[in-house]
Amino acid sequence: MGAKKIQDEQEVIRWFREGKTYQWMIDEYKRKYGIDTAASMWGNFRQRRGLDRRIVRDDDLIPWFVTEEHRWAYPLAMLRAEARRRAGKELTSLDASRLANWKQMLKEEDAVVHYDPETEEGFHYIPRQPGDDDLIHQPKRKTTARPNADKG
Repeated sequence: MGAKKIQDEQEVIRWFREGKTYQWMIDEYKRKYGIDTAASMWGNFRQRRGLDRRIVRDDDLIPWFVTEEHRWAYPLAMLRAEARRRAGKELTSLDASRLANWKQMLKEEDAVVHYDPETEEGFHYIPRQPGDDDLIHQPKRKTTARPNADKG
């Protein structure tokens, strides 16, 4: 069982609070204790202890199912950063700067993000339309495969 592998729960809880990645924890446990672990063990520990999720899901900002080829697009990265900011998570200074510049560009262009998985680029900037009261053009319905588990 994974729980028996954990040598010092307080140490692990501190790592979570410090924002260490699962890969960092895997590597550190191997280095420090000579114990092989897997990301799923760390995720299960987080869930059992009621620790905050590592990923912020905001299906109001990212209401689409995003295809594999579009998962690293810059507009999506900025929407993820904004979701983290809105959830009260700390952003790196680089991410905070990029996000501020990106939001300023949207404001100056009076544009919003639109996603069309049928196109090569996927994400596009389009003129703001009636009903677009946030950073995105609202789709008729949400298609995300992973709604925010912390809602409702």
